Amino acid sequence: MSIEIFRDAWGIPHLRADSARELARAQGRVTARDRAWQLEVERHRAQGTSAAFLGAGALSWDTLARRARLEDTARRCFAALERRDPETADWVRAYVDGVNEELPGTEAPEFARAGLAPGRWEPWTPLGVWLGTHILFAGFPAKLWRDEAIRHLGPDAVGLFATDGPGTAGSNGWLVAGARTSTGRAVLAGDPHRYIEDPGVYQQIRLSCPEFDVLGLAVPGVPGIAHFGHAGTVAWSITNAMADYQDLYRERLRRTGAGIEALGPDGTWHRASRHTETVEVAGEAPVEIEVIETDRGPVIAGGPEGLDGGVVEGAPVLFDPPAVAAPSAVPDPSALPDTPLLSDPPVLSDPPAPLDTPVALSLRHPPRVTEDLGFSALLPLLRARRTADVDRAFDQWVEPVNVVQAADTEGGLLHRVAGRVPVRAAANRLRPVPAWEPGHAWRGWHETPRAGLTDGIAVMANQRGPAAPLGVEFAPPHRAHRITALLAEKDRWSPADMPAIHTDTHLASAQPLLGRMERLEGLSPEAVSLRKTILQWDRRMAADSQEAALYAAVRSAVVRRLAAHPAFAALTAPPAYPDVLLPWLGLLPRIAFALEHLLRAEELYGVDRDAVVRGALEEVAAAPPRGTWGDTHRLAPWRALPEPDPDDAPALSGDHDCVLCTSAVPGLTDLAARGPAARYVWDLARREDSLWVVPLGASGVPGSPHHRDQLPLWLRGDLVPVVTDWQHLTKED
Repeated sequence: MSIEIFRDAWGIPHLRADSARELARAQGRVTARDRAWQLEVERHRAQGTSAAFLGAGALSWDTLARRARLEDTARRCFAALERRDPETADWVRAYVDGVNEELPGTEAPEFARAGLAPGRWEPWTPLGVWLGTHILFAGFPAKLWRDEAIRHLGPDAVGLFATDGPGTAGSNGWLVAGARTSTGRAVLAGDPHRYIEDPGVYQQIRLSCPEFDVLGLAVPGVPGIAHFGHAGTVAWSITNAMADYQDLYRERLRRTGAGIEALGPDGTWHRASRHTETVEVAGEAPVEIEVIETDRGPVIAGGPEGLDGGVVEGAPVLFDPPAVAAPSAVPDPSALPDTPLLSDPPVLSDPPAPLDTPVALSLRHPPRVTEDLGFSALLPLLRARRTADVDRAFDQWVEPVNVVQAADTEGGLLHRVAGRVPVRAAANRLRPVPAWEPGHAWRGWHETPRAGLTDGIAVMANQRGPAAPLGVEFAPPHRAHRITALLAEKDRWSPADMPAIHTDTHLASAQPLLGRMERLEGLSPEAVSLRKTILQWDRRMAADSQEAALYAAVRSAVVRRLAAHPAFAALTAPPAYPDVLLPWLGLLPRIAFALEHLLRAEELYGVDRDAVVRGALEEVAAAPPRGTWGDTHRLAPWRALPEPDPDDAPALSGDHDCVLCTSAVPGLTDLAARGPAARYVWDLARREDSLWVVPLGASGVPGSPHHRDQLPLWLRGDLVPVVTDWQHLTKED
């Protein structure tokens, strides 16, 4: 069988083979060639062995990976795939064969720095990489935050702090039907928002064999093109649906002479599986951990002795009431179109007496329950020719739960949710629920909703949309509203027009803070002058804007002052959860991302918000930043091994609620670790007029000419032309 590897001017691989199986092998080979270090980091993270070469900083993740049984789940899912879909299992094996053929000969400099030699991939490893990448994607730790907020502030805190949170990834995506384009054929465009990593989380690639010819954005370590693809006659893209499909259970555990038992909802104790594992840590002594699994799922925090080795004081327990309503402290959502909204949160019952026995936390999520990661969707996606084919492929999707948009050359359009969301009590969706109480079991799967287009367009940006019945918290609708408004400005759109939408920096969420600033009285002359400058600002978070820098400085001061208010003092101490979950539990980030909601609420636990804003304005007026927004708002990509001599971080436009979603954490840092992990424009009239770009480059090898050659384009909002003519490519040996 022949395998041919070509490259375009940007080093993007274009692969050609005689069969789908050989093409998967070629994809494994070229990914190992371009992303060897990244592949090995992800393999070790999935196995819970990364601390062995990354050190103690990776120990908390490794512990979570071991206790959540990621490797065992991946093994089980692959074994089930072999039974249910042997063709796809063999195709995954071929990808792994390609990785193993190429990986031993790679010379990525990070291996020497870390003292690591490339290892061998197993057939289930791609499933482990997928699972490790997405286990925290749905943000189940947010349930721990809600639990803490309810305990200390009461049930109204759920609505007041409703937001997408610091750890949830999202996306912009829009579909423009042929009736609204200059070519008469549909255009898909968007940008997935994830942590910006070096190497990048998406791999531009083209896969061609007699069965199909597809280009798109692949996940390094996983065969095929799952999220964003263009097959010539059909194209598809996804955004995070913000669905809730992972549950946390409070477990009562006890040790017996035979092992560990967990109290079940039937009132009796049931045997839990239990074993120990050793986590190696570079430069330190190895750590032994206890791995426990109950009938609900793996225990990810605590054990028979409690979360911190002692008795955990009981939190109020949620029950599933007959009726639900929005928290009373939150104004009517219809009057607040720019606020994050809660999807019918359950009413809390009166809290029971505190628990007098230790409590641990177990995690229940679809792949562990079903032994299915949805890999059976991957080959049908590559073979799709029409939207109906894409639709059928996504019927087999499991995780993460996404909103899918697709279009084909015959005018077919698709806008649906894909993935598995369990049917269970409303309480499960809000916070950890007691495993020993009846009524919290899963009862099948929700139907995945579908939606249509309005005026020839469909826009998704993690706001309430077709997935609203399946989630709890959604992103504020600012990005979606802004994209919709921009698309309404023209009757016809071309693919070349789309980057102007990608890079829009209007910040609608500034209004609540600007409104409170505007009505303040008794300010110093310096604060009056500062306020005047900010109120005249065009509300664009442009890198070269001094006014945006001033607004951001005041916003950060407001966040810090709110976080320091005595009303929230009980939420400042980190609870006894693993370190890897604590980013979801930080008070300051929670206030930062819910700021407009907190400023708009009718009452906020007695906090004088005008006084807070006044103090912040006076603070900044006394020492105003002298530069622009881009002087402090800079790109900070995640690297498994920090650069010994890092390049100067480039200045960024945008902000968390802009279409150009470059997310910092106001009050903590202006550095942006999250942003568009890729941009794409799929043209259904002429695939060769499609466009794409990634933040850094096609190669993950430092020193390669294609390691960071796309960064200047990404910063400017430019995109790379898609190449489809094999004659314009360079063949690689």
